[in-house]
Amino acid sequence: MDDLQFFHVVASSETLTAASRELGCSLPVVSKRLSALERRLDVRLVQRGARRLVLTSEGELYAGRVEAILDQVRELEDSVTNPSGGLRGSIVVDTTLGLGRAHIAPLLGEFAATHPDIHVRMHTSALPLRPHRREFDVAIHVGTPPDSSLRMRRLAENRRVPCAAPSYLARRGAPDRIEDLVQHNCIVLRENESDYALWRFGDAARPRHVRVNGSLSSNDGDVVTGWALEGRGVIMRSEWHVRPHLDRGELIRVLPDVPTPAADIYALLEDDRHIPHRVNSLIDYLAAHLPRRLESTVTPVEGI
Repeated sequence: MDDLQFFHVVASSETLTAASRELGCSLPVVSKRLSALERRLDVRLVQRGARRLVLTSEGELYAGRVEAILDQVRELEDSVTNPSGGLRGSIVVDTTLGLGRAHIAPLLGEFAATHPDIHVRMHTSALPLRPHRREFDVAIHVGTPPDSSLRMRRLAENRRVPCAAPSYLARRGAPDRIEDLVQHNCIVLRENESDYALWRFGDAARPRHVRVNGSLSSNDGDVVTGWALEGRGVIMRSEWHVRPHLDRGELIRVLPDVPTPAADIYALLEDDRHIPHRVNSLIDYLAAHLPRRLESTVTPVEGI
């Protein structure tokens, strides 16, 4: 068990130095113990020489199984020491910046207040998920994730919609076809590692797309929406984000008769691991409360 706990910390750290700080011992001690573990297993778990800690394929497999075993041990201990069945333990939540700040963080606060023995740690990032690094218990993602190995549960419906300010449309006119967007100043959001200039329309049966361009782009969703509100161009944004502006007439949806693909909000989990009861309870809570919260949004929020 000591070795399992030790390697769990190592696999969850960016560097061996970070692991040594977490473990409260020196870097040489961590390095020697890791080498001893590798000799016992007769496999290499960590690639040496990389500036960041990189697991081998055997290391990734071991880390995944270790996490599952430790979760089961914690649940067993909780069932013995806490027969009343209240939720206990820690939950690491990874989420996108905008959705996390506007909606996930308040819901996590409510959940933690209801379960005082739960410790929630939320991490927000605009970077792609790295599930093999096991940095989260559950990740909240907008749209279908690129990693098909993840287990998914839909929390709320959503789709991305094109829209622009009335001042822009009065000046440039509204597009009649998706091909007309090529002639418009399209403000693009550079998110993750996707082809952000390729705007998608249609559905799974009849997908369509157009490559747009314009004078403005940013990796900040709030900046992109702000430019659109100033009448500087057309944006393609999540409906949950722009609905308040559409309702108040500050933005107008363009090409309203052209469907856009779903970009639903999902909870993502590792497919090959035991999911603790506390994590499933949190996902149930988000699924029950997030849709109503999105529907009642009346103030501008930032996000993707």
